Amino acid sequence: MGLKQIDHGSKEYQQMVNLRYEVMRKPLGLTFSPDELAKEKNDILIAAFDDDEIMGCCVLTDTSNGCVRLRQMAVQKNMQGKGIGESIIRFAENIARDKGFKTLTMHARDTAIGFYEKYGYKVKGEEFVEINIPHHIMEKRLR
Repeated sequence: MGLKQIDHGSKEYQQMVNLRYEVMRKPLGLTFSPDELAKEKNDILIAAFDDDEIMGCCVLTDTSNGCVRLRQMAVQKNMQGKGIGESIIRFAENIARDKGFKTLTMHARDTAIGFYEKYGYKVKGEEFVEINIPHHIMEKRLR
């Protein structure tokens, strides 16, 4: 498995959008709008591939003041629990650190809090509802 930063609009990006749709949006009856995807043009797009098949991905969005937000973390359903998510999160943290970010934050679905806590992320503040699902803000200082 290889991890890499991919380009917005590329064939690999389309695979990333498809994976995020299948894992995160379709179960909720949601899609992506062209505007949502266009906003990702300046984001850091990260994907894990096995040969040419996407295994998992995430998006990093600069939120200013040395903070970057991890969004849209997804791993193929049949590949979850095999270390792909861990590899992606570590790779994302390294890229964020290399680009000078000091803090990584996210809106984590409550069902994923335990996963992120294993890698040093802490819950900040109260539960809130986003896309009809309970979430918490989580963050980690990057060293």
